Amino acid sequence: MKLDIVSPMEWGFFTLPRPCVIAGPCSAESLDQCLTTAAGLKKIGINMFRAGVWKPRTHPGGFEGYGVPALKWLQAVKKEHGMKVSCEVASAQHVFECVKHGVDMVWIGARTTANPFLMQEIAEALEGTDLPVLVKNPVNPDVDLWIGALERLNRCGVRKLGAIHRGVSSSQKLKYRNDPAWEMAIELRRRIPELPIFVDPSHMGGSTEYIQDLSQRALDLGFEGLMIESHCNPACALSDAKQQLTPDQLWEILLGDNKLVVRDNDTDNLVYKENMTQLRAKIDVLDDNILLLLAQRMAVSKTIGQFKKENNIAILQAGRWDALLERMIRKGEEIGLDADFVRDIYVTIHEASVNVQNKVLEEK
Repeated sequence: MKLDIVSPMEWGFFTLPRPCVIAGPCSAESLDQCLTTAAGLKKIGINMFRAGVWKPRTHPGGFEGYGVPALKWLQAVKKEHGMKVSCEVASAQHVFECVKHGVDMVWIGARTTANPFLMQEIAEALEGTDLPVLVKNPVNPDVDLWIGALERLNRCGVRKLGAIHRGVSSSQKLKYRNDPAWEMAIELRRRIPELPIFVDPSHMGGSTEYIQDLSQRALDLGFEGLMIESHCNPACALSDAKQQLTPDQLWEILLGDNKLVVRDNDTDNLVYKENMTQLRAKIDVLDDNILLLLAQRMAVSKTIGQFKKENNIAILQAGRWDALLERMIRKGEEIGLDADFVRDIYVTIHEASVNVQNKVLEEK
């Protein structure tokens, strides 16, 4: 899949070296808060200021942003500090107001991305505006839904287009606010390699203590940028106080003694290239062998299915499966393999084996 898009370096406000950083408060709360935060961010080299103007809340009655009046505070940030400004939009009317007030970039929130009707409405409102647009992944782990939102925008002429990975909701108890689900962003990169991907460690982690590690993981994976929430006085924030850094704390992450390490996508180092060629050749051989072993395993599963059919035995044997999985996880850990990794592999293999046996039973 290929989208007709323009590199972030041509958007007018991101420059090398990477990473491209967008920063600012979760919510625009007052003129003074916006200007004070922006001054601190400008001082450390941030050029793109973000602030939520419309805030979607799960329940009514909570702080839902100041709406259109807050756009004037963003205008003041542009005028006083020379920064570009951005905010979230969730409807066509939001787009119209942003265009009218000179907002430089907008992003689509995770809940909106999950609604194709709203995405189409927003895409049509953006047609002809030349506004850069970033699209957060949907709250559920659905890469196709994410791609569909990007396609709708691109079809309406949005070429300054990128994605924001902010993790997904999870019913499991995690240390993070959202499951990082890095595999979603990796799959998006595989399917649309030209698409710039930003990572939102603030919403992903839900706490400032995780921002550096999550940001470094994003850069280790080769993603282009970060969207980080920053507030001049986080303790007084009207929303998401625990996940907002002060500008000085953000400086420590970006430029301090333990600053983030930006990884290169490639190098001209001949020794590196030669070693990588040899190592990748080894991986190719190993992958071929893995496929041959999997084919042999499926052949045995088919034979097992035939014996079960002849003897009128049910396909699923829960006790056998539980014992096999436990044994494989234990053996994997003994040779240094992560338990979750082994579990995921064998769950997939087991599902394939059941399907093979099921086809045998269905044969006349």
